[in-house]
Amino acid sequence: MVNEVSTTTPVQTAPQPAKPPEKQRQVKTASPAVDTVHISSAALTALAAKPPGATETFSQTRKGGSEGNPRTSAMLAKYK
Repeated sequence: MVNEVSTTTPVQTAPQPAKPPEKQRQVKTASPAVDTVHISSAALTALAAKPPGATETFSQTRKGGSEGNPRTSAMLAKYK
């Protein structure tokens, strides 16, 4: 069955009101937070009793390994 296609007249839409300009939001930058850490005397004593290698950072360990320290090189081998 064939249906005839009808044409319609275009409908005009009402003009859109102009949008008011958007207000620019002002970004308030907060001052950086400051954290304070208090370490007890017992914790400081325990930290002082540890060998120096126990508190070094990974980058310090890696530097020691690159300088040829055999203990450090062995430790770094575990992470490769």
